[in-house]
Parts: sequence; C-alpha cells; structure tokens
Amino acid sequence: MTVDRAAARSARGKKARRRGRMLEYVALVHLMLKGYRILGFRLPMPQGEIDILAQKGKRLAVIEVKSRGDADAALTAVTAIQQDRLWEAGLALQETRPQLAALDLNIDLYTLTPGRWPRHTKNAFEKIERF
Repeated sequence: MTVDRAAARSARGKKARRRGRMLEYVALVHLMLKGYRILGFRLPMPQGEIDILAQKGKRLAVIEVKSRGDADAALTAVTAIQQDRLWEAGLALQETRPQLAALDLNIDLYTLTPGRWPRHTKNAFEKIERF
C-alpha cells in the first residue's frame, strides 16, 4: 500500500514538473514576442534557480514563472523567503557580470492560469529590507 502511494506521488510530481517546464517555454516565447532578450533559462544560482533572466532596454528582469488556479494564488505562492532569494540571485549576477551591473534590476512574475491569457507582472516584488 505504501509503495503504491509513493509511486502515485512520484508520478504526480513528474507530471507537474513536465507541465511546469512546458509553461516556462510558453513564457519564453511570449517574452521574446514582447521584445525581451533572453539571457538565461533555468539558471542555477547558489540562492536558487532563476526561471528566466531577460533584458529589455535598461531593464534586467529576474522572472519567476508560476501556474496556479488564479493570479492571486500565483502571487501568494512566492513566499517572502523566495522573493529575497530572487533579489539576492539577481544582485549576485550583477556583481559577477559587469555587462549587467548598469541595468535596473526587477523581479517579475509570469503567471499562467487556466482559461486566461498569460500575465507578465513587472516588478511584482519590491525589494524590502527585512530585520
């Protein structure tokens, strides 16, 4: 019985990861059509993975891709800890890549919800100091 549950859970997880990756490709294409230059995709960082790193003009966007039942659920799915990690990853990239240092760093949210057009929320998470 326990083995069956574990196998079912593993299969659900595999399906969710596959769907998530497919939705990241949707986000990539949509962002390119909007004029963004993709600088990184599934970029591993010590702070955590950056789903998409993109540039448009002087704007550097670290983009988190979420799929949820509605946009509000996607927004709340990105915890304060994850927001901090995204900021830290973006700042670390700017420190290690001189060509990115002069760009304005933003953390964006790209949401995909059933029956709705994809939504790109620019600067979804303001950098706040936490004590």
